[in-house]
Amino acid sequence: QLQASGGGLVQAGGSLRLSCAASGRTVSIYRMGWFRQAPGKEREFVATIRWSTGSTDYADSIKGRFTISRDNAKTTVYLQMNELNAEDTAVYYCAAKMAGQGLYSYWGQGTQVTVSS
Repeated sequence: QLQASGGGLVQAGGSLRLSCAASGRTVSIYRMGWFRQAPGKEREFVATIRWSTGSTDYADSIKGRFTISRDNAKTTVYLQMNELNAEDTAVYYCAAKMAGQGLYSYWGQGTQVTVSS
């Protein structure tokens, strides 16, 4: 189970930090990621982190502004979002890919991020 939190309303140029706490079969987590879906658009990849090594990857649109990190002890992944702009407005979802699986099979409930210009 994934529980996302931290969304809200922020002015352009501001920052937010999203959190996603995992519970249950956390020992089998291979990767965790963040995705987002803006109104009228397809869900898109934002960032991912490999659980064992901490290696990361980012979408070009947010590279240099967002940082994904994890806390192994808390089984929590974070998304630090800086220099937010209106195009970042979306529902943000965290997801987990388990060992041996090719797809993200567990998804959080989503948290709304709204950036006002």
